[in-house]
Formats: sequence, C-alpha cells, structure tokens
Amino acid sequence: MAYAASMTAHDMCTDIATLLNPIPVPADDTDDDWGPPDQVFQEREDAAESLRLAWSEGEYDPLLSTLENLRGQRLRLEAEMRMLIAYGRCFTHPRPYKLIDLANAAGMSISGVRTAYEAEEIGQVADILGRPPAGQKPVTRDD
Repeated sequence: MAYAASMTAHDMCTDIATLLNPIPVPADDTDDDWGPPDQVFQEREDAAESLRLAWSEGEYDPLLSTLENLRGQRLRLEAEMRMLIAYGRCFTHPRPYKLIDLANAAGMSISGVRTAYEAEEIGQVADILGRPPAGQKPVTRDD
C-alpha cells in the first residue's frame, strides 16, 4: 500500500513539475540541432523533488500547495500591475499615458484600466517613489 501511495506521489509531483516547466518550442523549423535545454529538465527534477519531499514529510499536498503558491503569485502580479497603471496615469509627465495604450499593454479594456487603481495604489506609488503624483506639490511638514 505504501508503494502505491509513493508511486502516486511520484507521478503527481513529476506531472506538476512537467506542466510548470514545459519544453520550449523552437523558434522555427530550420534549426536541425535544436533540442530541449538541459536547464528545463533540471528545473523539472528540482521542482518534483521539492514537492515529493514536502509531501513525504506530511507538510503539503503537492497539487493544492502549488495552486496556492500560484494564486499568491497572481495576486502579487495583479497588485504590481495596478501600481504600474497608477504610475502611468498619475506620475508621468508632461502627461499621463493614454488609457488605450495601457489597456493594450496590460491586456485589459479601457474601462478596466480606468478602474484598476484607486487612491491606495496612488499612495503606494507615491510612498515608494518618494514623490507625489505629477502636477501635485510635495507635502512639506513643519518639524
């Protein structure tokens, strides 16, 4: 019975690693010497081994933990996109980026770009850059 669970773990971990590290497709059909880079196979082995180890120690289900990690990455990337859109609309001068250009770059609709950021993202960008949005005077404090 332990062998069957071990095989399932091995197969699932290998499958997940393979799905997340696909072999790249050659740019064109004229490269006769093309072959998958060794780096892809190493990344697959490393990912599968890491998943197997965590699962064998009873810490994580490989599929569920991978999905949770990817969700966290997606949320981080979405937050970064909102900050960059806020930057493009509020911090560039002499004028903001056009909604259509940001929409095309972000793969969003114009209305999606218009509503993608709020005062919170503008404040984060201002804090990180250490300056207010374009056209606003810096806030000075009397110390």
